Amino acid sequence: MTTNFVFGLHAVIETITAGKEIEKLLIKKGLIGDLSKELMDLVQEHQIPYQLVPIEKINRVTRKNHQGVVAFISVIEYQQIDNVLVSVFEKGETPLVLVLDGITDVRNIGAIARSALCAGVHAIVVPEKGSATITADAIKTSAGALLELPVCRVKNLFKTVEYLKNSGLSIVIASEKAFEPYYSCDFNLPLAIIMGSEDTGVDQQLVKMADQKCLIPLQGPIKSLNVSVAAGIILFESVKQRAIVK
Repeated sequence: MTTNFVFGLHAVIETITAGKEIEKLLIKKGLIGDLSKELMDLVQEHQIPYQLVPIEKINRVTRKNHQGVVAFISVIEYQQIDNVLVSVFEKGETPLVLVLDGITDVRNIGAIARSALCAGVHAIVVPEKGSATITADAIKTSAGALLELPVCRVKNLFKTVEYLKNSGLSIVIASEKAFEPYYSCDFNLPLAIIMGSEDTGVDQQLVKMADQKCLIPLQGPIKSLNVSVAAGIILFESVKQRAIVK
């Protein structure tokens, strides 16, 4: 499986109108003309993430007649978090959503998704910007989990977490700066668990929204775990607690 892309104004326009999921779109700065206007209209209509870039950046992707436009086609179909949540509630299940804030390594995304699917997570939420692109490598690392588990890509992570909170989900932040060990937190509630990047952690704006903050107690000189390992530990604590209640 490889990363697919199409180039050229006509080809990209046709790809969008055919309903293909676009991961990202590179457009040359200063591009003008009727076709470029038609393209931008479609981009706005379908809310496709795009970047205005120097032509040199597009040339590094392909030297063929790209006409200043390259579109990367997503290897998965993204879902809407509100649709997923409604479906979970309709089934009478207790929601378990995993929110990934600033995870930029595709292998971590893949490893997390594999654990998430095995732990019964209903959806993974990732931001449109500042997150690893879901690539073939991510899918391979996930052992195919990213093809099975709903992934929701959102423009504004803060507003999405706010929506989850207003929908009755308890917001759990995993942070090494927390004081309560993860096994003391209540994972039987409808949950949205937020995992942050290893270097910067969870954004402070999201931390302020937390209903529970938990940490994984560590021993030895190394003070942090790989985020995919940490996610697995916390997710399977939820599996354990929910199994005990059943």
